[in-house]
Amino acid sequence: MKQRRTDYGTILLHWVLVAATGAAFVSGLRIATEAPNRTWINLFDALLPRANVWTLHIEAALVLIATAVAYTVYLTRSGLTRRVQLDKLRLRALIGRKHGRLGAFSVVLTWVFFLTMMILIVSGGLLYFGLFAGHGVAAAHWWASWAIPAFTCLHVLVQVMIGGTSQLLRIVRPGPLPPPPPRLDAVELLRLLVEQSGQPAAKSRQRPREKAEARSPAKQRDVTLQSHPFIVAAAVAILGTWMVVATDFLVVDSLRVHRISNSEAPVLDGDTSDPVWRNIQPFSLMTNQGDNFDGKGETRVDIRAVHDGTWAYFLFTWEDPTRSLKQLPLIKRGNGWQLLHDGYERNDEHAFNEDKFAVLFTTLEATLAGDHTFHAGPQPIASAPPTMSGRGLHYTQAAGIYADVWQWKATSTGPSGWMDDDHFGPPLEPTPMQMNNVVPYRGGFEPDPGTANYTDNFDAPSIPTDRDQSVKPRRLPKDLVATALAMGPVNLDPEVGESDGARWFMTDVDSVPYTVELDRQIPVGTVIPGVIISGEFSGDRADVRCAARWAAGHWSLEVARRLDTHSRFDVPIKTGVFMRVAAFDHSQIGHTRHVRPIRIEVEQ
Repeated sequence: MKQRRTDYGTILLHWVLVAATGAAFVSGLRIATEAPNRTWINLFDALLPRANVWTLHIEAALVLIATAVAYTVYLTRSGLTRRVQLDKLRLRALIGRKHGRLGAFSVVLTWVFFLTMMILIVSGGLLYFGLFAGHGVAAAHWWASWAIPAFTCLHVLVQVMIGGTSQLLRIVRPGPLPPPPPRLDAVELLRLLVEQSGQPAAKSRQRPREKAEARSPAKQRDVTLQSHPFIVAAAVAILGTWMVVATDFLVVDSLRVHRISNSEAPVLDGDTSDPVWRNIQPFSLMTNQGDNFDGKGETRVDIRAVHDGTWAYFLFTWEDPTRSLKQLPLIKRGNGWQLLHDGYERNDEHAFNEDKFAVLFTTLEATLAGDHTFHAGPQPIASAPPTMSGRGLHYTQAAGIYADVWQWKATSTGPSGWMDDDHFGPPLEPTPMQMNNVVPYRGGFEPDPGTANYTDNFDAPSIPTDRDQSVKPRRLPKDLVATALAMGPVNLDPEVGESDGARWFMTDVDSVPYTVELDRQIPVGTVIPGVIISGEFSGDRADVRCAARWAAGHWSLEVARRLDTHSRFDVPIKTGVFMRVAAFDHSQIGHTRHVRPIRIEVEQ
């Protein structure tokens, strides 16, 4: 039996498509492990890439775009569009005989694949460039990704049903490109009819060799015309991909830090009405893939920035439906005090947590800086313990390289006017408690040298995985009524925010060290804050000042820091530095994100 073959161009494009789709799928799964409720993907951890995940995903996407363009051009130039033509005959064949029905279904399936790839490419581009990069686009990208393995299984099954293994093996047996059917030329058809009617005898006596010679020029002409479709398709695809890369290089998301005089500096009070802010057009971007935010995990962030030659000032505003201050509060039960939480035991609290906002600065000149400061997977470092949350770790890969990280926390740091100044550095050696997963290992994420003024109002549970384990408060309210009034109406629904003016922390002034005698006087059902604020920030950790307000579903955060602190853990604010932002809606680690970094442009 004659072996079935496929033209060289189709085979090459087919296997390039398979390789790029596979790379995009596995790297996309690794990226998706960081999204809420997706840690189940870690079941496939051994099959997923561990390094340069974002780079691999974007490079695979570029190859997919190039292959899509090349295949479109190739089909058109080679005259093979009939393979995928979905016309009335094919649609009728869906209810016809078995062989025709299978062929028609294969074409329909191919068009479903085309549509799926279009959704993936368009949604991926929107997410990458931050255009309409909301929950709906991210969901479309996610579900379209899972349509690819489903299509693969159906495609292989249909091909086997059409022609068995011989049909499948066509894709590894190259053959020449068949010539396309000749176009219908009415004038040429009339001429042939006239010749045929006028010289029937002469034509019948024509020797076979003469007939072959008469046909040979046309045949040779067809071969010459069909020798270029793949080259043309490859050239167009390369040009199109180069244009995409050039656009990405030239169209940079940039934030201009405007120059102002000392007298124009804003007052750090969280009020956005300062004249300096009203005269600046904000840089706006959509962040997504976070936790909460009304179940969508997305929020739009507006950024304004100015400097006076010594200090840089930023105004960050973002959408947040609730003013969440409940940072791991404690409630008294019949058997003692318990920590209110939902995920704290695995370092992934997403209910009883304060709102937060983070800003990252890096000098790493890479579009995908995430591959340099974040590493996905439950155990990115083989010699370190796996993460308690199942998510990745922040760290840099070279000694002496640091990314500057500022963290504002609605209860722990905000009321006292500080942002916690942290950094991502090389991975730290895990402590014995981290090796035993008593406390989470954090890679290279560490506070700058110095002290903070906030602590937990409880000792860490001895068995972190026991959600109902009792804990002992470090301090109790000096005046229970006054503390209750300061906290405002207590609603333990995490989706209900706190009232304006509420305060969910205690200080040394309004609290006392825990004693059994005082504990006996507190009734069951009492809720007390889980945060103690005492003292001041100091050292490098005290470089960033701030003030924040929440109103009408938005947080406004004003921030000030010297342009250059001369600390090796801080990044100077200057032209060419890249910035990222992330918002947390009562979530410990489930923050929103954006793919492309923001380039800082400082006016002189």
